Amino acid sequence: MKQVSVTVLVENSAQGHGLLAEHGLAFWIEIGPRRILFDAGQTDIVSHNAALLDIDLSSMDAMVLSHGHYDHTGGLPAIARSNTRREQGVVAYAHPRAMEDKYARNADGTGRYIGMAADSKTALHTSFGLRKTEAPIEVDEGLMVTGPIPRVTDFEDTGGPFFTDAECLQPDDLTDDQAAFLETSAGTVVILGCAHAGIVNTLRYIAQLTPNRPIHTVMGGTHLVTANERRMTKTVEALRAIDIQRLFPLHCTGFQAAARLWKEFPDRVRACPVGTKVELPA
Repeated sequence: MKQVSVTVLVENSAQGHGLLAEHGLAFWIEIGPRRILFDAGQTDIVSHNAALLDIDLSSMDAMVLSHGHYDHTGGLPAIARSNTRREQGVVAYAHPRAMEDKYARNADGTGRYIGMAADSKTALHTSFGLRKTEAPIEVDEGLMVTGPIPRVTDFEDTGGPFFTDAECLQPDDLTDDQAAFLETSAGTVVILGCAHAGIVNTLRYIAQLTPNRPIHTVMGGTHLVTANERRMTKTVEALRAIDIQRLFPLHCTGFQAAARLWKEFPDRVRACPVGTKVELPA
């Protein structure tokens, strides 16, 4: 049986000598001999932490970008410097809209740029083969990405005032948001970037794609940081119905939402700071 694991390279919290935290996310996925990087964090911390964890970023076989925000793509230049396998076909999987301009509205109504930085775009296009994910596709060794996720719930939204222009007049529905998933003997393992499509929308879509196999483990950002009481209650109800066995709410989940999830699922929610290696059933 193949060994399957996910190591946290970038997250908002860190635990371990010399490991660093930042507002961002990156996972190192190992499936037997295959290595896939999921997201790139905000800065070159991804390379720093990888080195301390004895992870060779140049050994990656593929990379997935969950969406185009800076805190998931900012480490691309550092990763590109480690990528010595361009000629061997290292492919980055991303939706085409991940490269477009992205803004968030400040409290005073002004906009701030939160999209992929220019040097990250350059690194993506010059150091990787780009494969655009506009539908579900297999990345490597059974690891799938969803592509765009249908928005069907009436209580989920993108999680913030996001726009495609600096004047904040054109809303960004974050069509580029995607998740990864992998079939194991215990059920489906889901890896989230920010779940801007909504965690429930995401999990229900993956259930349709599998089809309807039990979802065993969910880890990553859930972007519940701005969720109101109705959304949290509906989310908890949906997660209970899905019957997830392990839940690792990270990054953009938000303190209050994470505390609620811990309270509702005390025997299933786990902490997952930088340096954590989650072993998965094969």
